[in-house]
Amino acid sequence: MAGELLEAHVRDTDVFTWRMERDPLLRSTIVAVATYDRSPDWGVLCERIERATRLTPTFRQRLAPSSLPFGLSSPRWLFDPDFDLAWHLRRVGAPAPGTLDAVLELARVSGMTAFDPARPLWEFTLVEGLEGGRAALVMKVHHALTDGIGGIQLATHVVDLERTPADRGPMPPVPTAPHHDQVDLVREAIGHEVRRLAETIVGSAAALPGTIAALVRHPVGVVSATAETARSVARFVAPVTTTSSTVMVERRLAWRYAVLEVPFPALRAAAKEVEGTLNDAFVAAVTGGLRRYHDLHGAAVGDLHMSMPISIRADDDPDGGNRVTLMRFAVPVGMVDPLARMRQVGALCAGLRVEASIPYSNTIAAVLNLLPAAVTGGMLKHVDVLASNVPGFPEAVYVGGARVEGFYALGPTIGSAANITLLSYDGRCCIGVNTDDGAVPDPEAFLDCLRQGFEEVVATAGGHDPVQVVAASWHG
Repeated sequence: MAGELLEAHVRDTDVFTWRMERDPLLRSTIVAVATYDRSPDWGVLCERIERATRLTPTFRQRLAPSSLPFGLSSPRWLFDPDFDLAWHLRRVGAPAPGTLDAVLELARVSGMTAFDPARPLWEFTLVEGLEGGRAALVMKVHHALTDGIGGIQLATHVVDLERTPADRGPMPPVPTAPHHDQVDLVREAIGHEVRRLAETIVGSAAALPGTIAALVRHPVGVVSATAETARSVARFVAPVTTTSSTVMVERRLAWRYAVLEVPFPALRAAAKEVEGTLNDAFVAAVTGGLRRYHDLHGAAVGDLHMSMPISIRADDDPDGGNRVTLMRFAVPVGMVDPLARMRQVGALCAGLRVEASIPYSNTIAAVLNLLPAAVTGGMLKHVDVLASNVPGFPEAVYVGGARVEGFYALGPTIGSAANITLLSYDGRCCIGVNTDDGAVPDPEAFLDCLRQGFEEVVATAGGHDPVQVVAASWHG
Protein backbone atom coordinates (compact mmCIF):
# COMPACT_ATOMS: atom_id res chain seq x y z
CA MET A 1 0.00 0.00 0.00
CA ALA A 2 2.82 2.41 0.88
CA GLY A 3 4.42 1.75 -2.47
CA GLU A 4 1.18 2.46 -4.30
CA LEU A 5 1.04 5.88 -2.66
CA LEU A 6 4.69 6.62 -3.38
CA GLU A 7 4.47 6.00 -7.13
CA ALA A 8 2.65 8.67 -9.07
CA HIS A 9 2.10 10.18 -12.47
CA VAL A 10 4.34 13.07 -13.44
CA ARG A 11 2.93 16.59 -13.20
CA ASP A 12 2.12 18.21 -16.53
CA THR A 13 4.75 20.91 -15.95
CA ASP A 14 7.39 18.17 -15.64
CA VAL A 15 5.99 16.31 -18.65
CA PHE A 16 6.56 19.52 -20.59
CA THR A 17 10.18 19.62 -19.40
CA TRP A 18 10.80 15.96 -20.23
CA ARG A 19 9.03 16.13 -23.60
CA MET A 20 11.15 19.08 -24.73
CA GLU A 21 14.26 16.92 -24.40
CA ARG A 22 13.53 15.33 -27.74
CA ASP A 23 15.64 18.31 -28.76
CA PRO A 24 18.99 18.04 -26.91
CA LEU A 25 19.30 21.85 -26.84
CA LEU A 26 16.38 21.88 -24.40
CA ARG A 27 17.71 19.46 -21.79
CA SER A 28 16.78 20.41 -18.23
CA THR A 29 19.83 19.10 -16.43
CA ILE A 30 20.86 20.93 -13.25
CA VAL A 31 24.47 20.66 -12.09
CA ALA A 32 25.65 21.86 -8.68
CA VAL A 33 29.22 21.88 -7.43
CA ALA A 34 30.09 21.93 -3.73
CA THR A 35 33.71 22.47 -2.73
CA TYR A 36 35.20 21.15 0.53
CA ASP A 37 38.26 22.02 2.60
CA ARG A 38 39.14 18.31 2.64
CA SER A 39 37.71 15.05 1.38
CA PRO A 40 34.49 14.01 3.17
CA ASP A 41 34.42 10.67 4.95
CA TRP A 42 33.25 8.34 2.19
CA GLY A 43 31.27 6.07 4.50
CA VAL A 44 29.38 9.00 6.04
CA LEU A 45 28.67 10.49 2.61
CA CYS A 46 27.28 7.17 1.33
CA GLU A 47 25.15 6.73 4.45
CA ARG A 48 23.70 10.25 4.23
CA ILE A 49 22.83 10.00 0.56
CA GLU A 50 21.34 6.53 1.01
CA ARG A 51 19.21 8.00 3.80
CA ALA A 52 18.13 10.92 1.59
CA THR A 53 16.98 8.53 -1.18
CA ARG A 54 14.83 6.65 1.31
CA LEU A 55 13.26 9.86 2.62
CA THR A 56 12.70 11.20 -0.91
CA PRO A 57 11.67 8.11 -2.89
CA THR A 58 11.68 9.75 -6.34
CA PHE A 59 15.48 9.48 -6.14
CA ARG A 60 14.99 5.71 -6.26
CA GLN A 61 12.49 5.88 -9.14
CA ARG A 62 12.83 6.04 -12.90
CA LEU A 63 10.60 7.95 -15.26
CA ALA A 64 8.52 5.40 -17.15
CA PRO A 65 6.76 6.37 -20.41
CA SER A 66 3.00 6.34 -20.83
CA SER A 67 1.36 2.91 -20.66
CA LEU A 68 -1.27 3.98 -23.17
CA PRO A 69 -0.70 4.24 -26.93
CA PHE A 70 -0.02 7.60 -28.61
CA GLY A 71 1.02 9.16 -25.30
CA LEU A 72 -2.58 9.40 -24.09
CA SER A 73 -1.46 9.31 -20.45
CA SER A 74 1.38 11.13 -18.70
CA PRO A 75 4.59 9.30 -17.73
CA ARG A 76 4.86 8.05 -14.17
CA TRP A 77 7.48 7.43 -11.54
CA LEU A 78 8.18 3.72 -10.99
CA PHE A 79 10.63 2.25 -8.49
CA ASP A 80 13.84 1.02 -10.05
CA PRO A 81 14.06 -2.65 -9.01
CA ASP A 82 17.80 -2.54 -9.76
CA PHE A 83 18.56 0.64 -7.81
CA ASP A 84 22.26 0.67 -6.98
CA LEU A 85 23.67 3.57 -4.96
CA ALA A 86 27.17 2.76 -6.25
CA TRP A 87 26.05 3.57 -9.78
CA HIS A 88 24.66 6.98 -8.79
CA LEU A 89 27.37 7.96 -6.28
CA ARG A 90 30.96 7.67 -7.49
CA ARG A 91 34.41 8.90 -6.48
CA VAL A 92 37.26 9.86 -8.80
CA GLY A 93 40.68 11.41 -8.53
CA ALA A 94 40.92 15.06 -9.51
CA PRO A 95 41.86 15.63 -13.14
CA ALA A 96 45.09 17.57 -13.64
CA PRO A 97 45.96 20.21 -12.58
CA GLY A 98 43.70 19.62 -9.56
CA THR A 99 41.99 23.03 -9.68
CA LEU A 100 38.35 24.03 -9.50
CA ASP A 101 38.64 24.96 -13.18
CA ALA A 102 39.30 21.28 -13.92
CA VAL A 103 36.31 20.27 -11.78
CA LEU A 104 34.08 22.68 -13.72
CA GLU A 105 35.24 21.11 -16.97
CA LEU A 106 34.33 17.67 -15.62
CA ALA A 107 30.96 19.07 -14.48
CA ARG A 108 30.37 20.67 -17.88
CA VAL A 109 30.83 17.41 -19.74
CA SER A 110 28.56 15.66 -17.26
CA GLY A 111 25.89 18.35 -17.62
CA MET A 112 25.86 18.01 -21.42
CA THR A 113 25.50 14.21 -21.26
CA ALA A 114 21.99 12.74 -21.39
CA PHE A 115 20.70 10.64 -18.51
CA ASP A 116 20.16 6.89 -18.78
CA PRO A 117 16.32 6.75 -18.87
CA ALA A 118 16.35 3.23 -17.41
CA ARG A 119 17.67 4.60 -14.09
CA PRO A 120 16.75 7.36 -11.62
CA LEU A 121 17.72 10.75 -13.04
CA TRP A 122 20.67 11.76 -10.86
CA GLU A 123 24.43 11.19 -10.60
CA PHE A 124 26.85 12.45 -7.92
CA THR A 125 30.64 12.34 -8.29
CA LEU A 126 33.08 13.04 -5.46
CA VAL A 127 36.29 14.52 -6.88
CA GLU A 128 39.22 14.00 -4.49
CA GLY A 129 42.83 15.14 -4.53
CA LEU A 130 42.35 18.79 -5.47
CA GLU A 131 45.19 21.16 -4.71
CA GLY A 132 45.64 21.82 -1.00
CA GLY A 133 43.94 18.54 -0.12
CA ARG A 134 40.53 19.86 -1.08
CA ALA A 135 37.64 18.00 -2.72
CA ALA A 136 34.44 18.72 -4.63
CA LEU A 137 31.10 17.04 -5.19
CA VAL A 138 29.57 17.33 -8.67
CA MET A 139 25.81 16.81 -8.42
CA LYS A 140 23.84 16.22 -11.62
CA VAL A 141 20.04 16.10 -11.27
CA HIS A 142 17.19 16.32 -13.75
CA HIS A 143 14.84 19.25 -13.17
CA ALA A 144 11.87 16.85 -12.97
CA LEU A 145 13.34 15.54 -9.69
CA THR A 146 13.79 18.86 -7.95
CA ASP A 147 14.12 22.61 -8.29
CA GLY A 148 16.62 24.81 -6.48
CA ILE A 149 14.65 25.19 -3.26
CA GLY A 150 13.87 21.47 -3.23
CA GLY A 151 17.57 20.75 -3.72
CA ILE A 152 18.44 22.74 -0.59
CA GLN A 153 15.71 20.87 1.31
CA LEU A 154 17.26 17.57 0.24
CA ALA A 155 20.71 18.79 1.22
CA THR A 156 19.56 19.15 4.83
CA HIS A 157 19.46 15.34 4.99
CA VAL A 158 23.16 15.24 4.08
CA VAL A 159 24.84 18.19 5.79
CA ASP A 160 25.78 18.89 9.42
CA LEU A 161 26.12 22.20 11.25
CA GLU A 162 29.36 21.07 12.89
CA ARG A 163 32.42 19.24 11.61
CA THR A 164 31.67 16.10 13.63
CA PRO A 165 28.84 14.21 11.89
CA ALA A 166 25.69 14.01 13.98
CA ASP A 167 23.98 10.71 14.76
CA ARG A 168 20.83 10.69 12.60
CA GLY A 169 19.41 7.59 14.25
CA PRO A 170 18.26 4.36 12.58
CA MET A 171 18.23 4.23 8.80
CA PRO A 172 14.70 4.68 7.40
CA PRO A 173 13.29 1.56 5.70
CA VAL A 174 13.73 1.03 1.98
CA PRO A 175 10.56 2.24 0.21
CA THR A 176 8.45 -0.65 -1.00
CA ALA A 177 8.36 -1.27 -4.72
CA PRO A 178 5.00 -2.78 -5.72
CA HIS A 179 4.84 -5.35 -8.50
CA HIS A 180 3.29 -4.17 -11.76
CA ASP A 181 2.44 -6.08 -14.90
CA GLN A 182 1.50 -4.34 -18.13
CA VAL A 183 -2.22 -4.85 -17.56
CA ASP A 184 -1.96 -3.17 -14.15
CA LEU A 185 -0.14 -0.20 -15.65
CA VAL A 186 -2.67 0.26 -18.46
CA ARG A 187 -5.61 -0.04 -16.04
CA GLU A 188 -4.02 2.46 -13.67
CA ALA A 189 -3.23 4.89 -16.51
CA ILE A 190 -6.84 4.84 -17.71
CA GLY A 191 -8.06 5.36 -14.16
CA HIS A 192 -5.67 8.27 -13.69
CA GLU A 193 -6.91 10.05 -16.80
CA VAL A 194 -10.57 9.45 -15.87
CA ARG A 195 -9.99 10.82 -12.36
CA ARG A 196 -8.13 13.80 -13.78
CA LEU A 197 -11.00 14.64 -16.13
CA ALA A 198 -13.57 14.15 -13.36
CA GLU A 199 -11.67 16.39 -10.95
CA THR A 200 -11.52 19.14 -13.57
CA ILE A 201 -15.27 18.92 -14.25
CA VAL A 202 -16.25 18.67 -10.58
CA GLY A 203 -13.93 21.50 -9.63
CA SER A 204 -15.38 23.74 -12.31
CA ALA A 205 -18.96 22.84 -11.32
CA ALA A 206 -18.23 23.48 -7.65
CA ALA A 207 -16.80 26.88 -8.45
CA LEU A 208 -19.71 27.83 -10.72
CA PRO A 209 -22.34 28.72 -8.05
CA GLY A 210 -19.82 30.86 -6.19
CA THR A 211 -18.83 32.59 -9.38
CA ILE A 212 -22.49 33.27 -10.31
CA ALA A 213 -23.19 34.65 -6.84
CA ALA A 214 -20.11 36.84 -7.01
CA LEU A 215 -21.13 37.99 -10.48
CA VAL A 216 -24.53 39.13 -9.14
CA ARG A 217 -22.95 41.00 -6.21
CA HIS A 218 -19.87 42.40 -7.97
CA PRO A 219 -20.36 42.05 -11.74
CA VAL A 220 -17.65 44.53 -12.74
CA GLY A 221 -15.07 42.99 -10.38
CA VAL A 222 -15.69 39.41 -11.50
CA VAL A 223 -15.60 40.26 -15.20
CA SER A 224 -12.47 42.32 -14.65
CA ALA A 225 -10.73 39.51 -12.73
CA THR A 226 -11.68 36.98 -15.40
CA ALA A 227 -10.36 39.24 -18.12
CA GLU A 228 -7.11 39.78 -16.23
CA THR A 229 -6.64 36.02 -15.83
CA ALA A 230 -7.15 35.62 -19.58
CA ARG A 231 -4.60 38.36 -20.28
CA SER A 232 -2.16 36.75 -17.84
CA VAL A 233 -2.51 33.36 -19.53
CA ALA A 234 -1.99 35.04 -22.90
CA ARG A 235 1.24 36.60 -21.60
CA PHE A 236 2.30 33.19 -20.26
CA VAL A 237 1.93 31.41 -23.60
CA ALA A 238 2.70 34.29 -26.00
CA PRO A 239 5.06 32.93 -28.66
CA VAL A 240 8.59 34.30 -28.87
CA THR A 241 9.57 33.94 -32.49
CA THR A 242 12.86 35.82 -32.52
CA THR A 243 15.58 36.77 -30.07
CA SER A 244 15.52 40.36 -28.85
CA SER A 245 19.32 40.29 -28.75
CA THR A 246 21.06 40.86 -32.07
CA VAL A 247 24.28 39.40 -30.63
CA MET A 248 23.26 36.26 -28.71
CA VAL A 249 21.40 34.62 -31.60
CA GLU A 250 22.97 31.28 -32.48
CA ARG A 251 22.47 28.11 -30.43
CA ARG A 252 24.79 25.11 -30.23
CA LEU A 253 24.90 21.84 -28.34
CA ALA A 254 27.77 22.98 -26.12
CA TRP A 255 27.88 24.77 -22.76
CA ARG A 256 30.59 26.64 -20.86
CA TYR A 257 30.57 26.86 -17.07
CA ALA A 258 32.00 29.58 -14.83
CA VAL A 259 31.45 30.71 -11.24
CA LEU A 260 31.93 34.02 -9.48
CA GLU A 261 31.21 35.32 -5.99
CA VAL A 262 29.72 38.54 -4.65
CA PRO A 263 29.62 39.39 -0.92
CA PHE A 264 26.03 38.88 0.24
CA PRO A 265 25.93 42.00 2.50
CA ALA A 266 27.18 44.19 -0.36
CA LEU A 267 24.49 43.06 -2.80
CA ARG A 268 21.79 43.30 -0.13
CA ALA A 269 22.95 46.85 0.77
CA ALA A 270 22.60 47.84 -2.88
CA ALA A 271 19.03 46.51 -2.90
CA LYS A 272 18.22 48.59 0.19
CA GLU A 273 19.22 51.73 -1.71
CA VAL A 274 15.94 51.37 -3.62
CA GLU A 275 14.02 49.55 -0.85
CA GLY A 276 14.20 46.45 -3.01
CA THR A 277 15.08 42.80 -2.59
CA LEU A 278 18.29 40.89 -3.14
CA ASN A 279 16.69 39.49 -6.30
CA ASP A 280 16.14 43.02 -7.65
CA ALA A 281 19.84 43.80 -7.23
CA PHE A 282 20.80 40.43 -8.74
CA VAL A 283 18.69 40.88 -11.88
CA ALA A 284 19.82 44.50 -12.22
CA ALA A 285 23.45 43.33 -12.09
CA VAL A 286 22.80 40.63 -14.71
CA THR A 287 21.11 43.13 -17.04
CA GLY A 288 23.98 45.57 -16.51
CA GLY A 289 26.40 42.86 -17.55
CA LEU A 290 24.30 42.06 -20.63
CA ARG A 291 24.34 45.73 -21.66
CA ARG A 292 28.13 45.80 -21.39
CA TYR A 293 28.38 42.63 -23.46
CA HIS A 294 26.27 44.16 -26.23
CA ASP A 295 28.31 47.39 -26.05
CA LEU A 296 31.45 45.29 -26.42
CA HIS A 297 30.05 43.94 -29.68
CA GLY A 298 28.91 47.36 -30.89
CA ALA A 299 25.23 46.40 -30.75
CA ALA A 300 22.41 48.62 -29.51
CA VAL A 301 20.16 46.93 -26.96
CA GLY A 302 16.87 47.81 -25.31
CA ASP A 303 14.79 45.17 -23.54
CA LEU A 304 15.68 41.47 -23.65
CA HIS A 305 13.49 38.46 -22.92
CA MET A 306 14.34 36.86 -19.58
CA SER A 307 12.85 33.71 -18.07
CA MET A 308 12.76 33.43 -14.30
CA PRO A 309 11.46 30.54 -12.17
CA ILE A 310 8.70 31.50 -9.74
CA SER A 311 8.18 29.11 -6.82
CA ILE A 312 4.70 27.60 -6.45
CA ARG A 313 5.81 25.41 -3.54
CA ALA A 314 3.20 24.99 -0.81
CA ASP A 315 3.92 24.46 2.88
CA ASP A 316 2.64 20.88 2.74
CA ASP A 317 4.63 19.88 -0.35
CA PRO A 318 7.18 17.12 0.32
CA ASP A 319 10.91 17.85 0.19
CA GLY A 320 12.34 17.93 -3.30
CA GLY A 321 10.19 17.86 -6.39
CA ASN A 322 9.96 20.52 -9.07
CA ARG A 323 7.61 23.25 -7.84
CA VAL A 324 8.45 26.19 -10.07
CA THR A 325 6.91 27.73 -13.13
CA LEU A 326 8.98 29.67 -15.66
CA MET A 327 7.72 33.21 -16.21
CA ARG A 328 8.98 35.23 -19.16
CA PHE A 329 9.26 39.02 -19.16
CA ALA A 330 11.15 41.89 -20.79
CA VAL A 331 14.02 43.32 -18.72
CA PRO A 332 15.52 46.82 -19.17
CA VAL A 333 19.01 45.90 -20.37
CA GLY A 334 19.51 49.20 -22.16
CA MET A 335 18.84 51.29 -19.02
CA VAL A 336 22.19 52.73 -17.93
CA ASP A 337 21.41 54.04 -14.41
CA PRO A 338 21.77 51.05 -12.03
CA LEU A 339 19.43 52.54 -9.40
CA ALA A 340 16.70 53.20 -11.94
CA ARG A 341 17.26 49.72 -13.35
CA MET A 342 16.89 48.14 -9.89
CA ARG A 343 13.64 50.02 -9.32
CA GLN A 344 12.18 48.94 -12.65
CA VAL A 345 13.34 45.34 -12.18
CA GLY A 346 11.76 45.35 -8.72
CA ALA A 347 8.41 46.48 -10.10
CA LEU A 348 8.55 43.89 -12.88
CA CYS A 349 9.44 41.01 -10.53
CA ALA A 350 6.76 42.03 -8.01
CA GLY A 351 4.22 41.88 -10.81
CA LEU A 352 5.42 38.44 -11.90
CA ARG A 353 4.81 36.92 -8.47
CA VAL A 354 1.11 37.86 -8.54
CA GLU A 355 0.39 36.92 -12.15
CA ALA A 356 -3.14 35.50 -12.30
CA SER A 357 -1.98 32.64 -14.54
CA ILE A 358 0.41 31.12 -11.95
CA PRO A 359 -2.22 28.88 -10.26
CA TYR A 360 -3.04 27.47 -13.71
CA SER A 361 0.57 26.57 -14.59
CA ASN A 362 -0.05 22.82 -14.62
CA THR A 363 -3.20 23.16 -16.73
CA ILE A 364 -1.44 25.44 -19.20
CA ALA A 365 1.43 22.95 -19.42
CA ALA A 366 -1.09 20.17 -20.19
CA VAL A 367 -2.38 22.19 -23.15
CA LEU A 368 1.13 23.04 -24.37
CA ASN A 369 1.95 19.33 -24.24
CA LEU A 370 -0.63 18.80 -27.00
CA LEU A 371 1.29 21.07 -29.38
CA PRO A 372 4.09 19.78 -31.61
CA ALA A 373 7.37 19.84 -29.71
CA ALA A 374 8.94 21.89 -32.50
CA VAL A 375 6.47 24.73 -31.84
CA THR A 376 7.03 25.06 -28.09
CA GLY A 377 10.73 24.28 -28.46
CA GLY A 378 11.08 27.08 -30.98
CA MET A 379 9.66 29.51 -28.43
CA LEU A 380 12.22 28.49 -25.80
CA LYS A 381 15.13 28.92 -28.19
CA HIS A 382 14.28 32.59 -28.66
CA VAL A 383 14.42 33.53 -24.98
CA ASP A 384 17.56 35.61 -24.48
CA VAL A 385 18.57 34.69 -20.94
CA LEU A 386 17.43 32.75 -17.89
CA ALA A 387 18.12 33.94 -14.32
CA SER A 388 17.38 32.26 -11.00
CA ASN A 389 17.89 33.15 -7.33
CA VAL A 390 17.99 30.29 -4.79
CA PRO A 391 18.23 30.88 -1.01
CA GLY A 392 20.89 28.54 0.35
CA PHE A 393 22.48 27.98 3.77
CA PRO A 394 23.16 31.25 5.66
CA GLU A 395 26.03 29.68 7.62
CA ALA A 396 28.76 27.17 6.86
CA VAL A 397 27.75 23.50 6.77
CA TYR A 398 29.74 20.27 6.79
CA VAL A 399 29.57 16.92 4.99
CA GLY A 400 31.30 13.87 6.44
CA GLY A 401 33.67 16.05 8.49
CA ALA A 402 34.56 18.35 5.57
CA ARG A 403 33.60 22.03 5.57
CA VAL A 404 31.66 23.23 2.53
CA GLU A 405 33.66 26.18 1.20
CA GLY A 406 31.57 27.02 -1.86
CA PHE A 407 28.24 25.94 -3.32
CA TYR A 408 27.49 26.77 -6.96
CA ALA A 409 24.42 25.96 -9.07
CA LEU A 410 24.75 25.75 -12.85
CA GLY A 411 21.29 25.65 -14.36
CA PRO A 412 20.40 24.51 -17.89
CA THR A 413 20.09 27.07 -20.66
CA ILE A 414 16.87 25.38 -21.92
CA GLY A 415 17.39 26.98 -25.30
CA SER A 416 18.39 30.44 -24.03
CA ALA A 417 21.79 32.08 -24.53
CA ALA A 418 22.78 31.82 -20.87
CA ASN A 419 21.60 30.78 -17.42
CA ILE A 420 22.83 32.81 -14.45
CA THR A 421 21.94 31.31 -11.04
CA LEU A 422 22.58 32.90 -7.65
CA LEU A 423 22.84 30.52 -4.69
CA SER A 424 23.47 32.25 -1.37
CA TYR A 425 25.85 30.48 1.00
CA ASP A 426 27.62 31.55 4.21
CA GLY A 427 27.59 35.29 3.57
CA ARG A 428 28.31 35.05 -0.15
CA CYS A 429 26.34 35.04 -3.36
CA CYS A 430 27.77 32.08 -5.29
CA ILE A 431 26.87 32.69 -8.91
CA GLY A 432 26.94 29.96 -11.53
CA VAL A 433 27.10 30.99 -15.18
CA ASN A 434 26.21 28.59 -18.00
CA THR A 435 26.58 29.96 -21.53
CA ASP A 436 25.63 28.48 -24.88
CA ASP A 437 28.70 28.32 -27.15
CA GLY A 438 26.75 29.48 -30.18
CA ALA A 439 25.20 32.51 -28.49
CA VAL A 440 28.32 33.39 -26.48
CA PRO A 441 31.45 32.32 -28.39
CA ASP A 442 33.60 34.51 -26.11
CA PRO A 443 32.57 33.31 -22.62
CA GLU A 444 35.54 34.97 -20.91
CA ALA A 445 34.43 38.38 -22.18
CA PHE A 446 30.82 37.63 -21.17
CA LEU A 447 31.94 36.70 -17.65
CA ASP A 448 33.98 39.89 -17.32
CA CYS A 449 30.96 41.94 -18.38
CA LEU A 450 28.85 40.18 -15.74
CA ARG A 451 31.53 40.89 -13.13
CA GLN A 452 31.41 44.58 -14.02
CA GLY A 453 27.61 44.53 -13.85
CA PHE A 454 27.72 43.25 -10.27
CA GLU A 455 30.43 45.73 -9.29
CA GLU A 456 28.33 48.58 -10.71
CA VAL A 457 25.30 47.57 -8.62
CA VAL A 458 27.35 47.01 -5.45
CA ALA A 459 28.90 50.48 -5.88
CA THR A 460 25.46 52.14 -5.60
CA ALA A 461 25.62 51.51 -1.84
CA GLY A 462 29.18 52.78 -1.59
CA GLY A 463 30.57 49.26 -1.59
CA HIS A 464 33.92 48.49 -3.13
CA ASP A 465 33.99 44.78 -2.37
CA PRO A 466 35.65 42.92 -5.22
CA VAL A 467 33.51 40.58 -7.30
CA GLN A 468 35.69 37.50 -7.62
CA VAL A 469 35.79 35.23 -10.65
CA VAL A 470 36.39 31.87 -8.94
CA ALA A 471 36.77 29.40 -11.79
CA ALA A 472 35.88 28.72 -15.42
CA SER A 473 35.65 25.50 -17.41
CA TRP A 474 37.65 26.94 -20.32
CA HIS A 475 40.67 27.09 -17.97
CA GLY A 476 40.29 23.39 -17.11
